[in-house]
Amino acid sequence: MAVTAGVITGCGSKPADTGTAAQTEAPKADDGQTGGTTADSQTAGGAGALIGVAMPTKDLQRWNQDGSNMKAELEAAGYEVDLQYASNDVQTQVSQIENMISNGCQMLVVASIDGSSLGEPLSQAKEAGIPVISYDRLIMNSDAVTYYATFDNYKVGQKQGEFLVDALDLENTTEPKNIELFTGDPADNNCVFFFGGAMDVLQPYIDEGKLVVKSGQTAFEQAATANWDPEKAQNRMDTIIAGSYSDGTVLHAVLCSNDSTALGVENALASSYTGEYPIITGQDCDIANVKNMLNDKQAMSVFKDTRTLATQVVKMVDAVMQGGEAEINDTSSYDNGTGVIPTYLCEPVVVTTANYAEMLIDSGYYTEDQLK
Repeated sequence: MAVTAGVITGCGSKPADTGTAAQTEAPKADDGQTGGTTADSQTAGGAGALIGVAMPTKDLQRWNQDGSNMKAELEAAGYEVDLQYASNDVQTQVSQIENMISNGCQMLVVASIDGSSLGEPLSQAKEAGIPVISYDRLIMNSDAVTYYATFDNYKVGQKQGEFLVDALDLENTTEPKNIELFTGDPADNNCVFFFGGAMDVLQPYIDEGKLVVKSGQTAFEQAATANWDPEKAQNRMDTIIAGSYSDGTVLHAVLCSNDSTALGVENALASSYTGEYPIITGQDCDIANVKNMLNDKQAMSVFKDTRTLATQVVKMVDAVMQGGEAEINDTSSYDNGTGVIPTYLCEPVVVTTANYAEMLIDSGYYTEDQLK
């Protein structure tokens, strides 16, 4: 499903922001560019250039980490950084990118709020000869996108689906298992990959009758959660419990594409479900969800170490700023509507209680105190 929808991608999760003002990290200077498409950029490339980094929001843990990691690594590589957070407001992000261009940024790294909303500012970037790296969410319908950097989002979904197959022992079970399905914001291009990767694994078991979706809500549009909002996921789960599981029917598993939707589901289960606790998937290893894993309220989360992605993007920026080409490892999967975008995919990892200490604490991603 996700592969055939290859025109869609991008990562993560984003509950609605509570703030309305743009969030910013103090910008630094001015410069930056890509394979040298203008005279200014050809002469100004390299360390010391100003790189614009546009993030969706500072209020969600993962984007805050992405932005700070990117800023630190770019500065360590000698670049000046204009880091902006848009409070999940599309027009704010459009204005921020336009300001980055007018302020002299020579390269842009953009994690879009809505992958189809940036055509105008990116056309300005293209006209100015400014290369653009689409970060974690593919920017759609723009020929200004030079590269795309993300995790293998289809594989994220596959790993979630495979985990459920193993945990429910679907190969050997003789009794049907009940499952419900949750994914994220339909405006986030990654969602089709997350959901599609999981459903490509799970659909055969649904077709065979080994998995049953009691609510009947199996379509992407039915499973989607606007803005990845935990409250919306909780409300939907409350409705599903009332309609399908209030009579004592056991819910064996919930596919959640990320941790914010998982958190909403877990909150609903705590308030209105009295049966055997289900197996719940997630993604991002948010602190609240890791704590829930340690308390047996979530079975797994797919870890996408944003430090790895930031490091790779800094390498891509540096290669382009030096007049070369960025390293890529996928040239076929991610068509944004104007053509296939050269892509670098980082590898996601399944985290459970068995390996969380190694993956999250020993690696320095979290401290032990943060997970208490």
